[in-house]
Amino acid sequence: QVQLVESGGGLVQAGGSLRLSCAASGRTAGIHGMGWFRQAPGKERDFVAATRWSGVSTAYADSVKGRFTISRDNAKNTVYLQMNSLKPEDTAVYYCAHTPLQLAAQYLVTPNKYDTWGQGTQVTVSS
Repeated sequence: QVQLVESGGGLVQAGGSLRLSCAASGRTAGIHGMGWFRQAPGKERDFVAATRWSGVSTAYADSVKGRFTISRDNAKNTVYLQMNSLKPEDTAVYYCAHTPLQLAAQYLVTPNKYDTWGQGTQVTVSS
C-alpha cells in the first residue's frame, strides 16, 4: 500500500504561483503513475494533470495547459504541481493520487484509474 501526503496549498492572488508537493511512502516500488485532481465546493473531482513514474509521459486538462506543470523526483518519491498564472476558478481542494496501472498519462484522466488518494490541500485564488 502507498500513502500520500500533499503540501503547499494556500491563499494567493490572481496571477500568482504555488507549488504543490505530494510525498509517497510505503510500497513505492510499485508506483507506475501519479495524478493531480481538484474539487471545488459542490462540484465533481476533476482531472488536472498526470505523469508516468518513468519516461516523459504527461497529460493536462485543457483548463491548465500552459499554466501548470507536473513533475516528479523519483529519488524522493515525490510528485509536484507547479501552478502559475493562477485564476480564481483554480480555487479548489487539490488531491494527488497513485495509480498501479501501466498506462500512458493520457489514459490516466479519470478518478477510477487511481487506487490511493492523499488528504487534499486547499488552494484559494483571490481576485
